[in-house]
Amino acid sequence: MLIILSVGGSILAKELKPDSFLGYAEALKELAREHEIVVVTGGGAAARDYISVARSTGANEVECDYIGIDITRLNAKLLISALGDAAYPEPPKDYKEAQDVLSSGKIIVMGGVIPGQTTDAVAAILTEYLRADLLVISTAVDGVYSADPREDPEAVKYETMTAKELVNTVMATEMKAGSKSPVDPLAAKIIERCNIETIVMEGSDPQNVLRVISEESKKSGDKKGVDLGTRIVN
Repeated sequence: MLIILSVGGSILAKELKPDSFLGYAEALKELAREHEIVVVTGGGAAARDYISVARSTGANEVECDYIGIDITRLNAKLLISALGDAAYPEPPKDYKEAQDVLSSGKIIVMGGVIPGQTTDAVAAILTEYLRADLLVISTAVDGVYSADPREDPEAVKYETMTAKELVNTVMATEMKAGSKSPVDPLAAKIIERCNIETIVMEGSDPQNVLRVISEESKKSGDKKGVDLGTRIVN
């Protein structure tokens, strides 16, 4: 299978410690034994901090996006370093370059691409462009909820939902650089438009991400003991 994995910066670089990068590298190398893997890294707290300062100094939203993209690519380079020879040595800067280097047989790691797209949207577009089999969005919450569970204790988690329901749930999210939504509106619309098989899951434990993808690839239907998060169906 060709799998696109979007790893949120809040997971990979929450405190910018080597252990998180090394942990993901170990899981990715295990996955790469049986699958082709392309990873899109987010910016996390560092990106939001830089964006906040940029806004305060007069930067517009496009300029803020470019700053965020730079941070995502730095995170990509750190993950590449942790992967060593298993990774393609440079983050592709656009979708065409990602397609070109896929034939290298290496794990591909990239960050943002253009202003106006979060890394989840990049991952969704990449899934369609490369005709990948599965999109996995690894984020700070264990799926998609009816509201932000960090703010609303009565928020309900969806085990499964349609892509249209996903769009309706996230469309109210304000689309600005540094958004903390589990899935942003653009990514949700792409998932709906392109009929993309998607899993949204909590990704702080890379070994759980490994288990979820491994079990999902088997298509056995028996997922006992595996927290799949929210499955997006069409």
